Amino acid sequence: MDNVAVLGPGGVGGLLGALLARSGAMVTCVAGPSTVAVLDEQGIRVESGEFGDFTVPVRAVERLADPVDVVLVAVKATQLDEALDRLPADVVGSALVVPLLNGVEHVDLLRPRYPDATVVPATVRVESTRIAPGVVHHGSPFLAVELAEDGGTSAAVRRFGADLEKAGVAVKVSDDAATVMWSKLTFLTALALLTTSAQQTAGEVREHRRDDLVAMVGEIAAVAQAQGATVEADDVVAFFDGIPAGMRSSMQRDAEADNRLELDAIGGAVVRAAGRHGIPVPVTDHYVDELRNRYRS
Repeated sequence: MDNVAVLGPGGVGGLLGALLARSGAMVTCVAGPSTVAVLDEQGIRVESGEFGDFTVPVRAVERLADPVDVVLVAVKATQLDEALDRLPADVVGSALVVPLLNGVEHVDLLRPRYPDATVVPATVRVESTRIAPGVVHHGSPFLAVELAEDGGTSAAVRRFGADLEKAGVAVKVSDDAATVMWSKLTFLTALALLTTSAQQTAGEVREHRRDDLVAMVGEIAAVAQAQGATVEADDVVAFFDGIPAGMRSSMQRDAEADNRLELDAIGGAVVRAAGRHGIPVPVTDHYVDELRNRYRS
């Protein structure tokens, strides 16, 4: 299996790092000093109805110093700039860099920062939360990663995809990066903005804000199509209707904890892309403006 570094061993990075380590990968978690101290002593504890409850030892460092095959970037978009100081470009070298952030604009930010690396457009679908340093609660009955390949990256991408599958992750490899990124963003923007504004679960939003849900997904799907993605609004609404009724968004949890919201990376990215294409997105605009005025972002 690949030698993997995880920048940001929180809800997503901690879960994936723990699963990879349990299946035999050498995992190095890159984090701040307090988290490193806990991981060195206790490893990562996962609580999951899907994967069981388990603890696995991992290596933890404050700054990556040794080459690896794959770097998972799993920090919040609001923490990305500061966190990347822990990943020197000369150490990352030609590694496969797999960012699992919310939004779409980070791929173009990472490529010039790591010019020798292969930055892979990728998404993850999961509800998973770091409830304490080194402790991850996986609440959804799914964990799915989608990776985008092209002719030059296919072998490395598929090798890492196989490692994830061995660890129990549902993996899809696609040759359509725009669809990989925008299919998730279309769903995520609606989930994040609506649940955070209403402070309700996905099921409550489906019932109480149905018109806004359908309208917003339609707006974002139009932007996604202008970006070259194959995204159908009806498919996204159907997926939303199928997620667990009690599901909550990470943005909603950040708002409750008075943390900075990933509003700019999620809703802001949609609004900017809509502006570039001259596509009106009044419902999305309304929710972005409302949340920007109400919360820190």
